Amino acid sequence: MIGHRGASGYRPEHTLASYELAAWMGADYVEPDLVITADGALVTRHEPEIGGTTDVASRPEFADRRTTRTVDGEVHDGWFVEDFTLAELRTLRAVERLPHVRRNNTIYDGHYGIATFEEVLALCARLSARLDRRIGIYAEIKNPTYFAAAGLPLEHAVVRALRDAGVDSPDGAVVVESFETAFLRTVREELSVPITQLVEQGTVPADLVATGDPRTTEDLVTPEGLAEIAGYADGLGPDKDLVIPRDADGKLGTPTSLVADAHAAGLLVHPYTFRNENHFLPADLRRGDDPSGYGDVFGEYAAFLAAGVDGMFTDNPDTAVAARDLRGRLLRESWMMAG
Repeated sequence: MIGHRGASGYRPEHTLASYELAAWMGADYVEPDLVITADGALVTRHEPEIGGTTDVASRPEFADRRTTRTVDGEVHDGWFVEDFTLAELRTLRAVERLPHVRRNNTIYDGHYGIATFEEVLALCARLSARLDRRIGIYAEIKNPTYFAAAGLPLEHAVVRALRDAGVDSPDGAVVVESFETAFLRTVREELSVPITQLVEQGTVPADLVATGDPRTTEDLVTPEGLAEIAGYADGLGPDKDLVIPRDADGKLGTPTSLVADAHAAGLLVHPYTFRNENHFLPADLRRGDDPSGYGDVFGEYAAFLAAGVDGMFTDNPDTAVAARDLRGRLLRESWMMAG
């Protein structure tokens, strides 16, 4: 199980505290999203715009940094990581990105700083020794085309960081993922770590848009598209609706052939993102009217595990691990009874 941005259901995302809690909850991997500063440091934020995940908006010394930029075709107003040095980012504090859904997380606003990729690598090494099991890193590289246009190519920084840490290895301790196909093809030639191609329904990867490539995500997940992905990647990270779509009423529908097609191409399948709150669950699995209340997330996990996925990105590693373990027990019991 992959702790999506750490244990972000319980702590502000992409903080060292969130990653550490995910490991203690049983996550096999933690997932930092990587962006880059003006001076070339890799830091963990969900996107280039940092106004929603830090206290930068309340800092008068950075008021003049507010601006409007287009990131992958979408206009954003706020403060952007590439306009700050690492030293400046160190003065900021993390805040909860979804305060309307995760009110309990807001008590940690201001408690944690902005982590570097090097710090996450070091943390996972310490936790692996402490917990006596490997805590892997599933590193998502954010917006490579956007940062390259800003003169901050991510490829070199990622390759250097992994080599300097001594984790450029095919053993799975680190997995590199991105929505952009060109970036993954490039690092495949540079690194020996496993690669995962992320895909989101109804979108087009930014690198394909930039080069005029007419393909969409729907083209990438055909059997032919998956075979091409398998030429440079080891896994597929689809959004959940590509695996089990929701029907017209918002209820969980019937699984597609994506898992079987990806497996036939030799790809592992790790869908995203599983969350406990009603706000994120299919209509038939919600419990009560409070969007922030917990619904039947175990019903959702069970459906996806039955569909054959190999792992899941989750904001709540404890419930994901419990669901996986429950399915394992039930399978063992059924085999014993059959025997």
